[in-house]
Amino acid sequence: MSDAVDVDTDIAQLAKGGRTNILGFGLRLIARIPFLIIGGRIYGAAALGRMAYAVLIIEFCAQLATNGMRRGLALQFAQGDRRHVNETLNALLVSAIISLPLIVLLRTFPHIMFPNSVVDGWDLLLPFVIIPFAWTEIMLAALAFKFDVATTVRVRSVVEPWTISIAAFILLFVSREDGLVGAYAASILASFGVAGYAFIKDYGVPRGWRFEPRWLLTLAWQNAPLSVADAIEWGTRRIDLAILGLFLQPEIVGVYYVAQQVASLPQKLKSSFEPVLGPVIARKLQIGDKIGVAHQLSQVGFWIIAAQLGIALTFILTAGGVMGLVGPHSAFVPGTKALIAMMVAEIVASPAVVSEAALVYIARRENMVISAAMIALQAMATYLALSLAPDWGVSLRWQAAIPAIVLSFTLLLASLIKARLARQLLGASVSVLRWQMLWAAGAAVIVGLIFLQLPEWADLAFGIPAIAGAYSVVLWRFVFVTDDRALFRRARFDPEMAHQH
Repeated sequence: MSDAVDVDTDIAQLAKGGRTNILGFGLRLIARIPFLIIGGRIYGAAALGRMAYAVLIIEFCAQLATNGMRRGLALQFAQGDRRHVNETLNALLVSAIISLPLIVLLRTFPHIMFPNSVVDGWDLLLPFVIIPFAWTEIMLAALAFKFDVATTVRVRSVVEPWTISIAAFILLFVSREDGLVGAYAASILASFGVAGYAFIKDYGVPRGWRFEPRWLLTLAWQNAPLSVADAIEWGTRRIDLAILGLFLQPEIVGVYYVAQQVASLPQKLKSSFEPVLGPVIARKLQIGDKIGVAHQLSQVGFWIIAAQLGIALTFILTAGGVMGLVGPHSAFVPGTKALIAMMVAEIVASPAVVSEAALVYIARRENMVISAAMIALQAMATYLALSLAPDWGVSLRWQAAIPAIVLSFTLLLASLIKARLARQLLGASVSVLRWQMLWAAGAAVIVGLIFLQLPEWADLAFGIPAIAGAYSVVLWRFVFVTDDRALFRRARFDPEMAHQH
């Protein structure tokens, strides 16, 4: 009876987080569009490309500065006997210490962020957002341990995208050269403020905390594999843009960035489950329930890939219109090939990401080695393909899509390897695919092909909801079972039993 209650409780918590994240996805989609339109149509593709490369470097440094605590904090809370607010303060302090040399490096050599342009104005202030960015990630992870996913959605789907959109518009009248960089910094600071307020409200202030440098060093060392794994996973989605910037002009980098932003929507849906899934996995591993971990991974993995498939098909079938909405057709529509390849990449990556949710706890170093090998393969293949493409007569449009195509193949390989390793270590398979999903995909494709015959505005206005609707109806009717439908209804379970759990 207790086991059944445990499963029901976990499913309820995962479903609650899933419902919140589906809402967050819609909010993020709505909020991201104004920024892309302002950036593409007013600032221009070249300015977007310049900002994109700087953001790439800043967020890489921030990922290193989080020291793996985005996922490691759940395990630290589950295993430790210290007050959670004190544990979080330790994590924040370690993060600040790691950030300082990175800030000095970027301030001393700012061309690392802006390799193909003059550095002036607000550019030199950008490295200072590394600390608030990393601290926001850590505080949101701490809140997620209490199953507070609403704050993450509020920060990532409302505060961050709307702040950058509004700030980009306002700064047009202040400094068009620095507007996008300033808007990005404003979005990071606003996110930090909201996350910090929610954290203090939920956890209070530290009491009885003492500065313990030796323990802090131990904490940093223990989380080093997680930190590297997080940086590699993040880099897998960014190294394509970095290498592309070495070969092609900023305008093309800007177009690729827009495609990447659209494709990142299903990725955010996937990664936002991690804070909910982490505490459940950590608790189950504490009692040795590996089969239960595999069950939860399979459930969440199916939710993720089912949602991603619907999102990906919607954007693939309307890719030309979506890219044309952002900016002039002649500049942005050539990015449709890259957008389609990225959407495919997000689908094939789901098994790897879901399996990794357990591997970071039970096989940290093996997971890190696999991730490192995959990103090295991706980097070499992308660099080689872009180097040879002009000699082989590959058109510029296809050259711009090469990094995304390589990304799809490397993520597929990573999924196969990590899913197999997770199955071996957990003693049960992590199954996220169901053949019945083909019926839902088929319905979406048929509806999408019909709407493609209409003018572009009608394809976007009516085609997107029609494609998503057809997919969702078939998915609900022929694919979902009882546990799946828990995602869309308020779960009912005994609060007392849940508390005891």
